Amino acid sequence: MKLSNEIVKWFNTNHNLAYSLISIFLGVALFARSLILLSNPATISELAGQNNLYWWYYYINIIHLIGGLLLTLGLLIRIAVFLQIPILVGAVFFIQMWQGLMTEEQSLVLVVLVLVILIVYSFFVSISLSLDNYFYKRKSALQSVAISKVSV
Repeated sequence: MKLSNEIVKWFNTNHNLAYSLISIFLGVALFARSLILLSNPATISELAGQNNLYWWYYYINIIHLIGGLLLTLGLLIRIAVFLQIPILVGAVFFIQMWQGLMTEEQSLVLVVLVLVILIVYSFFVSISLSLDNYFYKRKSALQSVAISKVSV
């Protein structure tokens, strides 16, 4: 019982770690999806269909690639999130909504889930495991050293 209480206490004090791990996973998933689609041009041709909007699908994949990498590294997280949100809103309302909920892939549910997570991250950014946190701490340390040298 004591061990379980300690585990719960540790999770309560380290909840930012969970947000960071979800962000890393989401970044890796977006990055991998983009790599898979970019490595198979036939899939992009199939997705573009009769509309021949190849440039649009390449644009989406490049944004997923860059945004996924930024989320994985924890660098410029809000910018990465804000790049992804319009694409996923478009996917929900213009593509997935017409396919419905009862498909084999359950794409609508997954897209909405990712969209909600990204909206949460646009408000509550966790930087415990990120390059942003590293650079922020380093900048603060350099500023404190500079202030202490000036005051001496």
